[in-house]
Amino acid sequence: MDHHDIHALRILEEIEKDSSLSQRALARKLNISLGLVNSFIKRLAHKGYFKITTIPRNRVSYILTPKGFAEKTRLSYEFIQYSFRFYKRARAKLKSLLGAMESDQCKRVIFYGASDLAEIAYVSLKETSLQLVGIVDDFKSGETFLGLKIMSPAVLKEFEYDKIIVTSISSKDAIYENLIELNIPKSTISWLE
Repeated sequence: MDHHDIHALRILEEIEKDSSLSQRALARKLNISLGLVNSFIKRLAHKGYFKITTIPRNRVSYILTPKGFAEKTRLSYEFIQYSFRFYKRARAKLKSLLGAMESDQCKRVIFYGASDLAEIAYVSLKETSLQLVGIVDDFKSGETFLGLKIMSPAVLKEFEYDKIIVTSISSKDAIYENLIELNIPKSTISWLE
């Protein structure tokens, strides 16, 4: 399943929930650009997944067609399969990574990225003797995640830890650059490939 399919599924789901949602509101809700939403709306309507009506004249509504419901169902099924495969692969990689850390006598770890992958890492971590001592994230500082307050990466120097596990699923280059700027030793950074 690629990003286009995921965007299409999310758009079809939102249209099913609220047929009078504006493209601007849809873009905000899905955290994608207005131009991308417009492009998807045109493409999905052209494929016959929904009809666009303008009743009243100044208000656009989207009506999901039977073909649209079928496509949403198909994409939902694919997404579930994709998510399950992602979970299984992540668990296997984490088991290997965390096992190696235990063998190297690591005790304390920090997650960089409050994401779905961090949740999977947390479940995997609970099967080891390693302790999660903090979670940092560039965009979610101040929020709570897994019972811990998320902090800015700038506070990494205040922690005692053995390894940082990058649990973000995006911006890996930016995260690496940020860690290097913070003078974090490369040997303490672990990535899930």
